[in-house]
Amino acid sequence: MKDLEPTGLLTIGVLAQRTGLRVSAIRYYEEIGLISKAARRPSGHRVYGNDVQEVLTLVRNCREFGFSIEQIRTLVALSSNAQLACDETRDIAQEHLTAVKAKLAQLHQLEKNLTHFIQTCTATCVGGPAPKCTILKDIGAGGSAQPASKGCC
Repeated sequence: MKDLEPTGLLTIGVLAQRTGLRVSAIRYYEEIGLISKAARRPSGHRVYGNDVQEVLTLVRNCREFGFSIEQIRTLVALSSNAQLACDETRDIAQEHLTAVKAKLAQLHQLEKNLTHFIQTCTATCVGGPAPKCTILKDIGAGGSAQPASKGCC
């Protein structure tokens, strides 16, 4: 398969291969305006300029870092405007880092709770009847790290 059309444009399939995105994702990003509308061949097939490949690679990498679509929209706009300072880019990254740290704190608490649930079950009721398991009682009590019962067996 040729990478470039005679016009120097990329087909959507080639663009998908080069960027690591699915064709449906490229269509979606076009639909929501993250990339410019494709030119069309007489047959109606989409073709894109090389600049779209760079934008889609940025979009894919931003998604892998967990940025929201709106954050990505802003980052894409910033990536193509030399008149803007990088302050806004840094602010978006800082906002995202703050959200990631909050999520990590929640995950650490979840890990602590689950570890406690498993340890309590292992120490007090493992092998007993499932409906009386301390894990079910603790989760049913709201999931706190403090056991809801002293054991089930």
